[in-house]
Amino acid sequence: MEKLKVGIIGCGYWGPNLIRNFSACPLTEVEAVCDANPARLATIGQAYSHLKLASSLDELLELPLDAAVIATPVSTHFPIAQRCLEAGLHVLVEKPLTSQVHEAQALIHLAERQQRILMVDHTYLFNNAVRKIKELIEHGELGELYYIDSIRINLGLFQHDINVVWDLAPHDLSIADYLVGFEARSTSAWGCSHTNRGTEDIAYVNVDYGDQMLANFHVNWLSPVKVRQMIFAGSRKSVVFNELNTTEPVKVYDRGIEFGEGAEGRHKLLVGYRTGDVWSPHVEAGEALQSMVCHFAECVREGKTPISDGWMGLRITRLLDAANRSLRAQGGRVVLSHGDLDHVHAGPSTLGPSERDPDRPGRPARPRRDVSLLR
Repeated sequence: MEKLKVGIIGCGYWGPNLIRNFSACPLTEVEAVCDANPARLATIGQAYSHLKLASSLDELLELPLDAAVIATPVSTHFPIAQRCLEAGLHVLVEKPLTSQVHEAQALIHLAERQQRILMVDHTYLFNNAVRKIKELIEHGELGELYYIDSIRINLGLFQHDINVVWDLAPHDLSIADYLVGFEARSTSAWGCSHTNRGTEDIAYVNVDYGDQMLANFHVNWLSPVKVRQMIFAGSRKSVVFNELNTTEPVKVYDRGIEFGEGAEGRHKLLVGYRTGDVWSPHVEAGEALQSMVCHFAECVREGKTPISDGWMGLRITRLLDAANRSLRAQGGRVVLSHGDLDHVHAGPSTLGPSERDPDRPGRPARPRRDVSLLR
């Protein structure tokens, strides 16, 4: 079978990484690159002399391509992706999918009408450490998830068109979406700007998943140190994901608390502390971006639904939009309506015995996304 012919739009910060990985993937072939900056195009042309260089989208769309990869500023994602889908191309868009919720919805429906793959480059979903944590959660190692605590901070890189929430939070929001598997109920965010542009460079985003499950995300462009850490705390065990620890990125802690049994124990708040072993599961080496590229190519060739499809892109865009509205309201809590996620099965309002979570007596099971409806 012939390789997938790909055109890459945008040769700035992330574009060269995509060119390298699509060139290395055995299923794809980079046919052309597109950028409005002549200097960037010249640099790419020197490194990849065989590529066709296009200075406009019109010029790129005249070429015989199978797919387009978009790595341009967020505000341009929608119009470029729209034109590529209308031209009959499969589309991979750098995160986040769009800058507006209604734009994400429009792209999803356009891709469905055109029968084309729409995928978002949420690269961390293809990180082997994140996949190991997914495996631990699905096997019940953590028990019931209590909370997620995430820190993604470093000095720079300041963006011109988006704030720190739209820049950094999509990484950890997509990881949480992938691992948790059920919808957020509400969010609130606090942040501030230390420049004259008024763009937040530090922020704290709190997401309520309902039923006593919270997630907190700290994003920061001003930190003197670089930290990439997420804690997933459960009723049985907890996991710490430290991206900067290349030898042991995942550590499992058999530490936590145990409440007294029965009504009397709960009434007296009898709490026991459990301190057990700490261990690091083996995580296979591999480049997440290369795995993402190959997954996109496989989905196009085999007609499969991507892990980070347009619906996930919509969910993340919806959370980012709500966080932005909360920032403008000085931390006011924004309740998330699921009306714009028409693929989600909300379930009955009154739960029968079979719909209750056996691990949490007296409390209904959290509604999970119906994967069969992710089309």
